[in-house]
Amino acid sequence: MTTYLNNHINFPIVLAPMVGLSHVALRETLLEYIPENFQTFWTTEMLNSRKLPSQDLSIQPQTLKHERDHNLWPQILCNEESAIRDSIPVLENWGAKAIDINMGCPVRKALKHNYGVSLMGDIDYASEVVLLASKYATVPISVKLRAGLQKDETFLLRFCEALIKNGANWLTLHPRTAEEKRKGEADWKQIKLLKDNFDIPIIGNGDIQCFHDIESLFERTQCDAVMIGRAFTAKPWLFLEYARSKGIKLSSWQESQLPDSPEAQAKAYGEFLKIFVSNCFKHFSDKDAIKRILFMVRVGHVWLNFGHSLSKKLQKISDLQSTLEIIETFFMNQDLTMYDRTNLRY
Repeated sequence: MTTYLNNHINFPIVLAPMVGLSHVALRETLLEYIPENFQTFWTTEMLNSRKLPSQDLSIQPQTLKHERDHNLWPQILCNEESAIRDSIPVLENWGAKAIDINMGCPVRKALKHNYGVSLMGDIDYASEVVLLASKYATVPISVKLRAGLQKDETFLLRFCEALIKNGANWLTLHPRTAEEKRKGEADWKQIKLLKDNFDIPIIGNGDIQCFHDIESLFERTQCDAVMIGRAFTAKPWLFLEYARSKGIKLSSWQESQLPDSPEAQAKAYGEFLKIFVSNCFKHFSDKDAIKRILFMVRVGHVWLNFGHSLSKKLQKISDLQSTLEIIETFFMNQDLTMYDRTNLRY
C-alpha cells in the first residue's frame, strides 16, 4: 500500500458504501468489533455533490457522526466541476480523510443524471472527473467502479489507467457489470488483473459472505484490502475472524462475540442487532430510526433461518424499548442458526 494508507489503516477490512446502511449507527456498531489500536477506513452512504454545498452536514442524516468516528471516507456522486469544487471543501471540513468517487452505482436514478457506472461509458469524461476532484482536494481521491458496461478487460485496463494518470490514489473494484447489478457472480479475476497491471492499492469487493470468502479473495487476487457490503448487516464477527487469523489480540467482549457454530452465530447476530437498534434511536428521530432498522433487517435476515419471521415481527416496532423486547424474545429460540452463504436478493 502507499505510505498514506499505511499511515491511516492497519486493518484491511472495510465497510462498503451502501445507501440506507453505511450511516453513523452502523459505523458506531461495527467499531465495537475492531481490535484496539487497529484502524480502517469508514465509508458513508452515497452523497450527492450537487446538494452537499447547501446542506448542514451536522444534522443531515447521511452525514451524522458519532464521537469516535474517524478515518472517514465519504463517497460522492459527481460529474461537473462546480459541484466538485464546492462539495469537496465541505467534506474536508466535515472530517473526510479521503474521498471516493462513485463510478459503480447501476441504479436508474444515478444513471439518469450521468452519475455512477454511466461514467464508465466515456474514459475521457470519467478521467476528467477524477482530475477535477484531485484539483480541489487536499486529501486522497479514490474511485469505486464496476467491471464496466461490458466484460471487456482491455477497456477496463484503459479506463483505470486514465483514472490513475489523472490522480486516483487507489481503486475499489466490484467486478460485476452494470447490467448484472447485484446478481450473478463477481469475477474476482478482474481484481487480480488490476493488481497485476497497476502499482496503486486495489481494494476487492463482491460476494463476501463468510470468512472463507475473505481468505479466498486475498489469496486469489493479492488485493490490498477487502470491502464487505451486505454481509456486514448480519455478520460483524467477520472483523473478529480476520483479526484472529492474524493473531491479533481481542478484548474479552470481542472474544464472546466470536461464534464457533451456526447456533452461536445466530445469538451473536441478535446481540449485534440490539446494539445497532440502540445506536439508531440515539442518532436518528424515531421515524428515521425505525426506517433504517427495518431496512437493515430486510437486507441481513437472509442469513438467518426464520429470518423472514424476524423481519415480519419488527414491522410492529414503535420505539426503542419495543424493538429491543421483540429482538430479545425472538432470539431466545434455540433452533435459530445462521447460514454461511445464501442467495442474496438485495
